[in-house]
Amino acid sequence: MALSPLTAPEMEQSLHVWLDTEFTYFKVEILAAELARLPREEQDFILGWIRRIASTHITLAWQFGRRAPALLPRMERRLLEAWAIHTCDIFDRSGLQTALRVMEAVDSFDAGTHTHDSAGVLFDDIAPVLGNFLCGLSGRRLRLEQGDTAFTDGERIVLPNLIARFDVMSDNFQLAKASVAMLWAQTRFGTLRADWQALRYATNSPHRLNQFHALETMRLTACIARELPGLHREMQRLSEALHERLPDDWQVFATLLAAPDATVDTSLSLLDAACALPAAGVLSYQGDLRPEAVIASRAARVKKEKARLRVKLAELLEDEVNVAQDKNADTPPRIEAEPRDENGQLNFDITLDDAPLAPPEGVKQLLTSIYLDFGEIPPEYLTPAGEGEYDATLIDDKPEDPDAVWQGVYHERGATLYDEWDHGRQHYRKNWCVMREKPVQPVHDDFYRDTLDKHAPIVRHLRKRFEAMRDENRLEKRQADGDEVDIDALIEALADARDGREMSDRLFVRQHRAERNIAVAFLVDMSGSTKGWINEAEREALILLCEALELLGDRYAIYGFSGTTRKRCELFRIKTFDEAYTPEVKARISGIRPQEYTRMGFAIRHMTTLLNQIDARTKVMVTLSDGRPDDYFDVYRGQYGVEDTRMALLEAGRTGIHPFCITLDHDAREYLPHMYGAARYIILDDVRQLPVKVTDIYRKITT
Repeated sequence: MALSPLTAPEMEQSLHVWLDTEFTYFKVEILAAELARLPREEQDFILGWIRRIASTHITLAWQFGRRAPALLPRMERRLLEAWAIHTCDIFDRSGLQTALRVMEAVDSFDAGTHTHDSAGVLFDDIAPVLGNFLCGLSGRRLRLEQGDTAFTDGERIVLPNLIARFDVMSDNFQLAKASVAMLWAQTRFGTLRADWQALRYATNSPHRLNQFHALETMRLTACIARELPGLHREMQRLSEALHERLPDDWQVFATLLAAPDATVDTSLSLLDAACALPAAGVLSYQGDLRPEAVIASRAARVKKEKARLRVKLAELLEDEVNVAQDKNADTPPRIEAEPRDENGQLNFDITLDDAPLAPPEGVKQLLTSIYLDFGEIPPEYLTPAGEGEYDATLIDDKPEDPDAVWQGVYHERGATLYDEWDHGRQHYRKNWCVMREKPVQPVHDDFYRDTLDKHAPIVRHLRKRFEAMRDENRLEKRQADGDEVDIDALIEALADARDGREMSDRLFVRQHRAERNIAVAFLVDMSGSTKGWINEAEREALILLCEALELLGDRYAIYGFSGTTRKRCELFRIKTFDEAYTPEVKARISGIRPQEYTRMGFAIRHMTTLLNQIDARTKVMVTLSDGRPDDYFDVYRGQYGVEDTRMALLEAGRTGIHPFCITLDHDAREYLPHMYGAARYIILDDVRQLPVKVTDIYRKITT
């Protein structure tokens, strides 16, 4: 049975609280009176969003409430939700005034302009699928981002928030996919190598650029037909549905540009003839050309990639043991890189003095990116760098000083941005946390040796236990051959035979040595509250863990985390997955020192990214912490931080990672079951137990 509508006084009570009218003086009585005329379902929808938006900014919530009653009859509800979230995202990035202008712009929406909004696809919904699709395409690795319109600058593909050309959602998704493919094709097949200066500025009219875009769209459509025939058929179907037809005068261009050997130069050679004709029309999936964005992106990339490739080649030659020439010879080594197409995938044959060379993946990616910019690998790029030839700033992205955030000169260059879950908004704050990796400064003292001496009996016990784990055999049942009869399998087989079914021959058990295939990431709380005994216990526990893991052969990484507001989220490298357990790593463990606060969500998301780059059957993330998520005079304190951490853990779990928490917080029972689940944490009553217990806990969660 439908609920009765709320009365104005009933809604006023909530609105006064959410909009903090004691200080804002918003006239909630007028809003409540207007909402009182609506059905209960619409009241609940508007009130729910007022409450959610108020967690971001009260003024935005008020403005939403004022506009929503008039918008609901003519605007699809899910689009209204997307508009509200988009406004909050704009507030996060650009502040209140810009967000208010976006909110005011919603008044331009009408049913006629947005006929198919109800069937439209939203960027947030389709981005994960299209991101995977994009990863499978050949060429430079491209990022997928949201913007005002569809375009590419050569490093990212931008799509609008809503795509709603069709009245069927699946068609709108296919249109989004076709747009991604067309923009990818611009990077893969040479469109972005055009002489933009000539195209853009040879005339005061945009006609020349538009005609070039039309020619390239025809050429790239033919490329997609050869590379992705199934998607090309979908593109044709979508164009037919929208009555998109090439003018007769343009058919000759289409024939010439469909040739397998057609390039961007072919389009340029036809441009003068095309400019004499009326416009060919814009296809629904072709996107925009943004010469300024392409030029800026390329300028920032090419110089750095040249330096990086030459340094990588020098390192490759150093490691190559079977070089054709002696290093001291007068003739320098000759490196050549020839591109080749392997079933649509761009690859390179690399030779050193005519002998094949197997480069690492990083070198292949550099070669691919350079080839896409030039259409070849310039010979000067294949000359290995000499000692001191390049400034290190050209090779590596120079990290910005995190302390600059307090000095008024802070910016986000070189940082990794992570979303953060806002439980009040019930949505992510986009690119909210500014994270930088920092190395832990090693301390070369006696801490490692002292720890082994202090816990010598435990170390001996651990070595025995973990050696047994390494060598243990597993009993495999229902085998075609083995050491003993599998009684359960035999009984089932006899029952099958009695019932007239075929009798199985898998009637044996055998001992099998299990091959461990485990990757573990340890996240160590380096907040200021770990000062003293806790810090010492954490370091001791890590040393004992490392000693045990070295026996097992499990791949593992160790990172510390701390934060001071969203703009200074820090992850401290102690040991990466690729590093050996060297004296340097031991010195970094010794160098672990308390930092700031316990902002956790970004750290879990980053470790999820790192773990998902590792090829392992089982992936585990273990957090060592002394308290709940927290930050400096920040909304992160309290429920917000708990909910963000919980969401980050759910994201990790959805990728197949198993999270676990070891905590020293006696109050953890209030929040850990909600964050981790009932069986994925352990609370230690005494900090001195940590070095003793942690290895036993690890054994249990990985077996």
